[in-house]
Amino acid sequence: MNYNDLGVEFRYLIVNDKDRRFGLAVNTVGFQSIHPYSQYPLTNHPSGYYFNAQKGRVLNEYQFVYITKGKGVISFDKQNEIPISKGRLFILLPGQWHSYHPCSDSGWNEYYIGFEGPIADNAVSTGFLSRENQILEVGFNEELVSLFNRAIEVAEDGKIATQQYLSGIVMNIMGLALSVSQNKIFEVGDVIQKIEQAKIIMNENVYKNVDPEELAEKLNISYSWFRKVFKDYTGYAPAKYFQELKLRKAKQMLVGTSHSVKEIAYMLDYNSTEHFFSLFKKITGYTPMEYRSYGRETQAIAV
Repeated sequence: MNYNDLGVEFRYLIVNDKDRRFGLAVNTVGFQSIHPYSQYPLTNHPSGYYFNAQKGRVLNEYQFVYITKGKGVISFDKQNEIPISKGRLFILLPGQWHSYHPCSDSGWNEYYIGFEGPIADNAVSTGFLSRENQILEVGFNEELVSLFNRAIEVAEDGKIATQQYLSGIVMNIMGLALSVSQNKIFEVGDVIQKIEQAKIIMNENVYKNVDPEELAEKLNISYSWFRKVFKDYTGYAPAKYFQELKLRKAKQMLVGTSHSVKEIAYMLDYNSTEHFFSLFKKITGYTPMEYRSYGRETQAIAV
């Protein structure tokens, strides 16, 4: 039995000046189930989208293309072909030559959405989307499929503010794909368990001082590797993460207890009250006593 052979469904949308002012506009969205030994690309797309797989093409928009069945190849900038298999999402950038197609003996299923606008341009300029990372390993993700399908449904309905609705779906797809792909590396071996173990140790020793190098040794991993992977996973270097835990605990104690600033500094094992005072002010913008006063006023208003 063949599953997921859902045929072809796509929409091309009209984008007006008001839609463009929103910052992100969707030009096309669709799904194609390409059977083994079938023609590809299909011929019933507009000329601006149809392409010859040997000659390639250049688009004036971004596209997310998600492969959920089969396998194929893709080439960017007329470089060597890269294998593409199910569970991968690739990103096409405006003005960039590319070509892709399924393998003839497997075919593939592809979801795609094409879009443009300064919001997408900003994702490139800030490095969230880049030529160095155009193929994302997202695996089989039902939420992604649901988002693509919802985009097709919204495009079909054609109601007022359709473009704004579709723009939100694009951002959801982008955020989900980036998050899933970046966390995929932590599913290999016991990497994620090592980092989670380190976080637990830090939490359980917030009243002490935790040396990241000693912690790495305790976990039987090299410190350089530990520091890199910990930062990739949490967004913080180990020492910075532990510092944030201490400050969070200090804030809780300032607002929720009657301990003096000196007592809190001592309980959290800071070098001195002066060091605690200086660090707290530098990071929060408040002195400890100012934070206590502000925090308790906020609590009283809430009650």
